[in-house]
Order: sequence, then C-alpha cells, then structure tokens
Amino acid sequence: MSDTIFAPATAAGRASVAVVRISGPRTREAVDALAGGTPPARRAVLRTLQDGAGDEIDQALILFFEGPESYTGEDVAEFHVHGGTAVMGALLEALAGLGLRLAQPGEFTRRAFENGKLDLAQAEGVADLVDAETEAQRRQALDQLGGRLSQVHARWSDMLTEALAMLEAAVDFPDEEVPQDVAARARPVLQQLVAELEAAAADAERGERVREGFRIALIGAPNAGKSTLLNALAGRDAAIVTATPGTTRDIIEVPMVLAGYKALFADTAGLRETGDEIEAEGVRRARTWAASADLRLWLVDGSGEPLAHAPMELRPDDLCLITKRDLPKGPAGAWAAGQAKRLGLGTAEVTARGPSDLAWLKSTLEERVIDALAGAEPPAATRLRHQEHLSEAADRLRHALLQDERLELAAEDVRLAARALDRITGRIDPEQVLGRIFATFCIGK
Repeated sequence: MSDTIFAPATAAGRASVAVVRISGPRTREAVDALAGGTPPARRAVLRTLQDGAGDEIDQALILFFEGPESYTGEDVAEFHVHGGTAVMGALLEALAGLGLRLAQPGEFTRRAFENGKLDLAQAEGVADLVDAETEAQRRQALDQLGGRLSQVHARWSDMLTEALAMLEAAVDFPDEEVPQDVAARARPVLQQLVAELEAAAADAERGERVREGFRIALIGAPNAGKSTLLNALAGRDAAIVTATPGTTRDIIEVPMVLAGYKALFADTAGLRETGDEIEAEGVRRARTWAASADLRLWLVDGSGEPLAHAPMELRPDDLCLITKRDLPKGPAGAWAAGQAKRLGLGTAEVTARGPSDLAWLKSTLEERVIDALAGAEPPAATRLRHQEHLSEAADRLRHALLQDERLELAAEDVRLAARALDRITGRIDPEQVLGRIFATFCIGK
C-alpha cells in the first residue's frame, strides 16, 4: 500500500456537488500541488484548484484527515467540487498527472480493513449500506457496520478460548496441580456454543433474504391473470398483457417494498405442455424460479375450466388466488379451492381491477414478509459466507465433544472451530477471498 489512490466518491453524471477522495502517503503532497497548501486536519477550507500547467480547475471545499485518524488509517483528503462532467474530468486528470493511481472497487474500504479500522464483517456492512434500498436493509447494514456481528463473534471466540484453555491444561499438565475435572468443565461451554452456532447458521438465511429480497413467484396456466396482477401490484406496465396465451416467455422480475422489506416478484411463463421450443424453455425457467421462491401465488382463472393438476412446485402455506371474480364463475374456481385445501394453501377470490382486493393482497403479503424476515434480534450472520463458516465451526465442536478420551484431538477441533469463526471477521482469510469480497464494492468506497 505504498501508492496513493484517488477516485470519485459520488455517482457519475451532472450534480451540484461531487466528491473526489484521495488516500495514501502522497496525499498531502497532492493537496499542496493542486490547492497551494494542505489545510489543518478536519477543518474545511475553500481553495482554488489548479492543474500542473497552472490552469484553474474549480473552487473546491477541501478536507484533510491525517492518518491514522481517518477512514482508511492513512492520510486522506476530499475535494468537494462542482459536479459537472468537465470539472470532474479535469480534476481526475490532474491527480493522475501527479502520479496517483485510480482506485479499484472497494480499495478504500479494503485499506481500512488492512489497517485495522474495520474488520471484514464491518466492511461488508459498508457495502450493504451503500446498496441498501429499503429501511430493513439499512437497519441491518448499520447493525453490521456498528460491529454487532463482530461483538457476537468476539463472545464466541472468548468461549472457545476458555474451553481450549481447559482442554490444554488437561493435556499439557496431567501431573500438575490442576483439578481432575478440568477437561470436563469444557463440555458445557462447547455444548452451549454448538447450540448458538447452529441457531445463528439457521438464521443466516433471514439476513441473506433481507439483503437480496423476499422472492414471490406468480405461477399458473396461461391467461390466469399473472401479468395483470403484477402490473396492478407494481402500479405500472411491467409485463405485457394480451389475450394471446403464452405471451410471457421469460421471467419478469419486479422489485417492490413490502412493510419496509425488499420483495422480488416474478411473473413467469404459463405452465402448460407445449411444443414451442422457446415457450417450453420459459416454462422450465418458471418452474425453477418458483421452486426456489419464498412464496408462490398460484393464480387460477375462476371463469374457466379446471386444469389437469395443480403445479408440483406448490408448498403448504402458499396462496391460491382465484382470479377474475368480476366475470361469470366457471368450474375452475371450485376445483382450485378443493386443490388448495388438499395442499394446505390459503385461498381467496380476487380481481386485479378491484382496489379492495389489491389492498387485501398487499396487506397479506406484508404479513408474510414480516413473519419471515422480522425477528426479536438482528441476525448474527447476513451472508452465505457467514453461514458456511458458522456451520463449519459447529461441526468441529460436535466432533470435539465426541473425543472424551483423546483430549489432544478435541483441543485441535476447538482450534479449527476458532479459525472458522475468525474467517468471518477476517482475522485470517485467503487473499483471493478478500479480493472477491471487495470487488463487489463501488469505485470510491
């Protein structure tokens, strides 16, 4: 990290103000060259910026943060300039002319991690906060950035250290004056840890769904009203609606916000047997998406004829919506209600043209999302990576509990469990894992 990096910290395009950030050992030198001097740390000053040829770039508000008391732990400066494309281009060109390097995605936060300003879980919280689209995502990201996950993992690490000390005392000093039951004292600690780690790993899916969105699939036969309902819920023409069966060939995903949580709705191809190669591929994709969804809305045209069978992707507690209740009833409605009862589905007759029906459906979906994603406590893991390491640690501790007579093996299992937990906060982690994590960040962060 001997080089000095720079990058825009605000989005590209026309704006009233744009921010360019610098970090590294030549930060002060760069500010001196462009602004004629570096201001006192943490004091905003207004200066005229000039390039290497002495041409004026812009008037800028400049902030300087002396390391290690900065975001990255290095000397950091920020230029707040007018947000025109020409101004930004001239400033970035001037910085490059000084021999500074354009930052890679996530490089500022990676330097903060490598300089001990953040651990890896907190760094992921930064990325999640930047990407947050809903109130729930914002709260979860702030919790993680604030160190809640790290505090939980630190407590687990202390418990592992305590258990390991007991096991190693029994192994290394069997003839010394240590209590004979010292190894047995480690068992309840390890048992408690296994229970907590298993619960956290199981709950990690909730944190992942808050980040990625609660997935809701609209499935049913062609012309059941899936696209019409999606458009009504979205409040716009997200999907094409025609009387021609099979209009929807591919999956149309529409993000919405339900009760402060992100939900991802998918309008899918009508489920039917077809000889059309393109439509058949759409049906296959529809079944795959529906099978992995958190909730399926099975739409049945209540004015039509019964179907051959209910979709195989349905799960108990999914919803059966008998659509087009404003039209004369056909036999399909009673058939669908019977199938729904057999499968344990909720049932309702609706029309996309009815405001009260849409209000009821939105309220019902909000209740489902809250039940699935809300909890008394924020999740102790928010990513698949966290879940994998928690499960690995729990497996190691379960194995340790089986080593009643071979205490040295039990101690090694506890060490491996501690290493698995350390990977969550980044105390140890392969270089390629770090690269993959920080590559998901935006430029300038």
